[in-house]
Amino acid sequence: MSVSRRGFVRTLTGYPRTPSAMALMIGARGREDWAAAELTEFDAQQSGATQAGRRGRGNRPEAPPNSIRLSSNENPLGPSQAALAAAEKAFQFAGRYPMNAQPAMNDFRALVAKKNGLQNDQVALGSGSGEILDGAVRAFTSAEKGLVTGLPSYEDPAGKAKQLKSGLKEIPVDAAGKLDIEKMIAASTGAGLVFLCNPNNPTATAHGSQVISDAVARITKASPDTVILIDEAYHDYVTDPSYATAVPLIAQYKNVLVARTMSKAHGMAGLRLGYVMGQAEVVARLDNWLMPYNVNAMAVGAATVSLADDAQLAREKARNTEAKKFTVDFFKSAGYEATDSQTNFIFVKLGKPAKDFRDACTVKGILVGRDFPPMEKTHCRISIGTMEEMQKAVDVFKSVLGAKA
Repeated sequence: MSVSRRGFVRTLTGYPRTPSAMALMIGARGREDWAAAELTEFDAQQSGATQAGRRGRGNRPEAPPNSIRLSSNENPLGPSQAALAAAEKAFQFAGRYPMNAQPAMNDFRALVAKKNGLQNDQVALGSGSGEILDGAVRAFTSAEKGLVTGLPSYEDPAGKAKQLKSGLKEIPVDAAGKLDIEKMIAASTGAGLVFLCNPNNPTATAHGSQVISDAVARITKASPDTVILIDEAYHDYVTDPSYATAVPLIAQYKNVLVARTMSKAHGMAGLRLGYVMGQAEVVARLDNWLMPYNVNAMAVGAATVSLADDAQLAREKARNTEAKKFTVDFFKSAGYEATDSQTNFIFVKLGKPAKDFRDACTVKGILVGRDFPPMEKTHCRISIGTMEEMQKAVDVFKSVLGAKA
């Protein structure tokens, strides 16, 4: 049976809004969890740990078919209809390198620059923000000039620093689950790279703009050559009025980088497109460590439309906020505390190992987050799905926790 280009892409995307299996691949539900398991595998091999002792994929119960994945912080709806249509249109350029497609990589780079008040050479693209974080550790750290990051925070930079045998300082989060900015500042003198994940993954918390700008000023004064990378992957989900993007700091400081991704609110985790912004010289240093033409034509086409669609982002933010409130309210009524979430996931203090809760939920068809040391004995990360998914998940949580709420 022959399949037209239009028919093929509609098979991928699932019209009109019912995600097909392939549409979920574009949204890449589970990719983050899988990638973290790969890092865990490396750590285990390096330390000689047994399979039973690993935090990754080993020793997990089997999940039933059609389980609901709440473990990787993806947008459960995937890209918008307009972005899917743009990806379909861009598919005709699949035979061209992305710099020769329409829109091309440079078109998207120019859109990012214009939207953020920057020049084109102040923006670099990555295969998701993951490639950018990896490249930053490669570009700016060494055994003598290491990485400073939070603990727990997004693991990729620390994992890459370990692989490269760069210096590494992991600063525990504070009692509220926020990055301990004061201690991170103190540890930053002489560092090659400071990684500020704001909002922070997995604790879901965010610092206000004044805290971040003060931290950048103090780190730069004490250690002028240290690069500060602020990861704003969850920027579009923040509701705290004290928060604002760190992009304005780029004009003031030569070594500030701000990373974003199309994987979260834009629902494009499976298409792999992220970008980083900074002054031209530091962006060029990082870009030397990124692959050339590292994004694909369909991703650029979808992202060009999605980035300009402020109304769609507002709808996604409202959807997430409603489903998150429903979930947090359940845990609160059941006597469990969650951190102040400014993301599309929550970090709940269960007072029991995350593995026990995760395994019990898995056999009932709900997949929740992996371990996040050193808080894996007390806390669990739960991504926010659709309202229907969260209603089903809460029923399972009630059963597993024995909650009467």
